[in-house]
Amino acid sequence: MLDETPLTDGWTLRHGAAELPARVPGCVHTDLMAAGVIPDPFLSRNEDDVAWVGRADWRYDTALPPRTTAHERTDLVFDGLDTVAEVSVGGQVVGRTRNMHRSHRYDVTDLLAASSGTALTVRFTSAYTEAEAVRDRLGDRPNAYPEPFPYIRKMACSFGWDWGPTLVTAGVWRPARLAHWSTARLADVRPLVTVDADGTGRVEARFALRRTESGADRPLTAVLRLGGTEGDVPAAEASVRVDGAHATVTAELPDAALWWPRGYGEQPLYDCELTLRDADGTPLDRWSRRVGFRTVRLDTTADAAGSAFTLVVNGAPVLARGVNWIPDDAFPSRLTPARYRARLTQAADTGVDLVRVWGGGLYESDDFYAVCDELGLLVWQDFPFACAAYPEEQPLRSEVEAEARENVVRLMPHPSLVLWNGNNENLWGFRDWEWEDALAGDSWGEGYYLGLLPRVVAETDPTRPYWPGSPWSGSWDHHPNDPRHGTTHSWDVWNRTDYTDYLREVPRFAAEFGWQAPPAYATLRRALPGETLAADSPGMLHHQKAGDGNGKLDRGLARHFAPPETFDRWHYLTQVNQARAVATGVEHWRSHWPTCAGTVVWQLNDCWPVTSWAAIDGDGRRKPLWYALRRAYADRLLTVQRRDGGPAVVAVNQSAGTWSTGVRLRRLTADGRTVAEAHLRLAPAARMVAYAAVPEALLPDGRAEFLVADADADADAGGGGGGGAGGPGAGAAEALRAVHFPVRDREFAYPRPRYDVELVPHGDGGHGAYDVVVTARTLLRDLLLQADRLHPEATADRGLLTLLPGERATVVVRGWRDAPHAPGGPREAAELAVRAALFAVEPAEVEPG
Repeated sequence: MLDETPLTDGWTLRHGAAELPARVPGCVHTDLMAAGVIPDPFLSRNEDDVAWVGRADWRYDTALPPRTTAHERTDLVFDGLDTVAEVSVGGQVVGRTRNMHRSHRYDVTDLLAASSGTALTVRFTSAYTEAEAVRDRLGDRPNAYPEPFPYIRKMACSFGWDWGPTLVTAGVWRPARLAHWSTARLADVRPLVTVDADGTGRVEARFALRRTESGADRPLTAVLRLGGTEGDVPAAEASVRVDGAHATVTAELPDAALWWPRGYGEQPLYDCELTLRDADGTPLDRWSRRVGFRTVRLDTTADAAGSAFTLVVNGAPVLARGVNWIPDDAFPSRLTPARYRARLTQAADTGVDLVRVWGGGLYESDDFYAVCDELGLLVWQDFPFACAAYPEEQPLRSEVEAEARENVVRLMPHPSLVLWNGNNENLWGFRDWEWEDALAGDSWGEGYYLGLLPRVVAETDPTRPYWPGSPWSGSWDHHPNDPRHGTTHSWDVWNRTDYTDYLREVPRFAAEFGWQAPPAYATLRRALPGETLAADSPGMLHHQKAGDGNGKLDRGLARHFAPPETFDRWHYLTQVNQARAVATGVEHWRSHWPTCAGTVVWQLNDCWPVTSWAAIDGDGRRKPLWYALRRAYADRLLTVQRRDGGPAVVAVNQSAGTWSTGVRLRRLTADGRTVAEAHLRLAPAARMVAYAAVPEALLPDGRAEFLVADADADADAGGGGGGGAGGPGAGAAEALRAVHFPVRDREFAYPRPRYDVELVPHGDGGHGAYDVVVTARTLLRDLLLQADRLHPEATADRGLLTLLPGERATVVVRGWRDAPHAPGGPREAAELAVRAALFAVEPAEVEPG
């Protein structure tokens, strides 16, 4: 049986005369930080001080163990080298690499000593050196950023982005090992997982072998077994004789349980194991994964509104509730299964059911997709191309094809993966960003997106749809970013106008849109130690990578609020604006299902502490946007939108049964007095939308009235919700109220916010858990408790809240370990601390604070 020796220990890093301990998997930057040679680039403006690291060449060394195995062959295997490397064993070069997205395997059988260690050296050339040399040879191409990332197959955002630092990494970034084997091994396994009309699940495992000289003509057997991971599921088994280098074996499972997206059903997974055996039954190699049975197709049918872009899973059209994913660390070698699980669970807890892996990043590790399989998160996977014209000449073209084939094969067992996407914004860029004239006929990537990549997917993984890019309208007959066709990116709103302009159109699928805000207060304090925080302080500006980012934040605020006079108010109001902006788009577009079949918010996460579009900041803290998404993505959502020329109450029902609910409408004055009241009934069918016009008598008048719509909290769901954010909890409850203000904040006659605060230990008060009970004495718009101001580890279970006079809300705070309200502590001090961490919208004429 094939066995492996991990190569994790004994590595050193060399640069010039310097020699340091190294970690594998790892990268140069993390090794230098561990040795105290460079500061943490994420803090202050240290990024600038370590820029030299990306321009330098590096060398990793270790000693391979003696070759004492009885196996015929030993291969040296690297799952990932970042990026331009020369590999030597015993002083002999065995290979050269220039692609971060591929694995590499070398036969070192005859190079390993039998009784002593053998030197292994990996020399890394700066990615800049390689990329700039290719650019000089092939000619410059248009690029959204002044860095040479299109000329090298490396994570593009290593070279910086409008949310990310420029930290050009190098190193053995994924595991390395020695693989010992005899006779034959499995070179690759492609499991085509399908479901027949009668419910039979089928795994057609197409596989390729590599044989030793002695095993060249030996008949072998491959056995495919399907079993259950949960419950008493009978196994299915099949075998096939293998005489050559390729074969197929198919196993069938009658009445296979279907894998569903989150909120649509369960996620049963089956063990799938392929064992290669010698003629006498001796196992030679084994491949195992978990698979799920489901069908997926992309509906692009033409209709009266243009042409659809709807994912259909197991025959059910899905209104996608999505987020865009970027690499969760600028140093991806630090990503762990636990980190993936934590971040993706944060996504699922908002009701998200789709994660788009963006094209400026990576094909993530299998750990990422395995968590998505378990959580029912659909994965839209970009091929790694973003925001630039990519040459199609050698050496790039062969690298692109090799990486695509390898990663399609690697990821195809995962049922969560439902869409391959050719690129991010490059087809749009060619049409709208003045590329065509600048290219003057040079290649720019179209041959990849419309030729090579769809061919690779069709040949390798025909069970999944492919789409050439995002945005893309389906053909050059339409503008690439035509909202009536395919996928749309909506960035003019953030860059040039106001978030209320999301209401002007209904795209078929909103694949990117978003609004910026700074990270949590405690994250800023950690990232900018000793700095007096201000919107334009040196560290804040360094951790704002978007062009004119602060200018756009301030112009966005000015459309709704008077200029904030303190940093704390600026920090709070920019977070409010972000949450409102994204919720405005999501609620509007969800209310137009099935014309609009999905929203994918830019973005879920950050790779370092930065002002950005993320809902979860670089330290993993949830911004108010996260809570706003939990409400906007709830299974049952009540919202006020324009229909037929006027305001209407819309009930969006993404649960599994009819939602029949009464709706109480109130027209209120700024001081909380009810002017008029009415009752409606809405009953959207399962996965559908229903609405009713707001009666004329309920329309708010002028700058001192607003509308509140409340759905019955115990309304019949006709069979229950579909899980996710629609289950019990604060997010689901908050989604049953819609508050509509007819004018912008600075035009509304807000009262000065007044409220009472009571602090009560939550449960037994263990682990720093407290109930913060707020009783409104006036209208409180967008009340926010920033728990991390109480303690860096403290979290709150609720985000922005709007309370009417006399209403009470409880915010559960956990992790406030040094609270002065601890036994024996003064209650007044604790409540003062809470008040200092509470914010609400204030009248424009009253000085904040």
